[in-house]
Amino acid sequence: MLKKITLLRERVGDWSSYPFSLPVIREFHELTFRSRICLFAGENGTGKSTLLEAIAAHYGFGREGGNRNFRNDSTESNHSVNGLVRALRLSFDRRTGAGYFLRAESFFNTISHMDDLDKEPAHAPPLSAFYGGRSLHTRSHGESFLTLLELKFQRDGLFLLDEPEAALSPQRQLRFILLIHDVLKEHADAQFIISSHSPVLLGYPGAQILSFDDGQIREIAYEETASMQIVRRFVNDREGFLEHLLNETPPLFKGNDGGSGGL
Repeated sequence: MLKKITLLRERVGDWSSYPFSLPVIREFHELTFRSRICLFAGENGTGKSTLLEAIAAHYGFGREGGNRNFRNDSTESNHSVNGLVRALRLSFDRRTGAGYFLRAESFFNTISHMDDLDKEPAHAPPLSAFYGGRSLHTRSHGESFLTLLELKFQRDGLFLLDEPEAALSPQRQLRFILLIHDVLKEHADAQFIISSHSPVLLGYPGAQILSFDDGQIREIAYEETASMQIVRRFVNDREGFLEHLLNETPPLFKGNDGGSGGL
């Protein structure tokens, strides 16, 4: 299990360059995981996906997704976190080397790369054989997500997911919670770190929630997450909430600076 992440600050050459210019990375020293499921919460642009990608790259996963044996090097698009990767230290109490990195933003590219590899002559079985026997492109976006989760996550390992709710309806997010529960119950060395805005996924029982808002990483309760607070206000008083949203000056939401004015 991954127990701790440390930023070796002496390895940072330029604090004004991305991603070290992000407040949450600039202030980061050390992070301890106390649960086998940890959720990164916070506004867009605060650094959740950046840190998750750096963890994945440090562990040996491809930047666009996959495991340590499958990586789409031809389209590795974001090398801006390389400095952060080199400056991180990951501390484990047990390290299986297994796992998977699921990045919603580049999932389409990952599937396409798998299909391209299957078109090449090979002595090994096609990759599609490990994903239900047919290309994931033959399924809907949500179905392909769930197929991947059900077929590749049923084992020990470090599983990193960047906004998996992007392709999942609320009902399928609940199905995903059941899948996580089964994996953690059956596999003692399975661990999930998930970046998410979903109030459904953030509500997983016993999960450690780390907020990236306000320029620092701090542990918060589920009730403190902006996602849950916004949805609760919307559900409890939809008409009043929308009237406030549409008529307030300045706007209810400030943008991606981590603020949530009026909430």
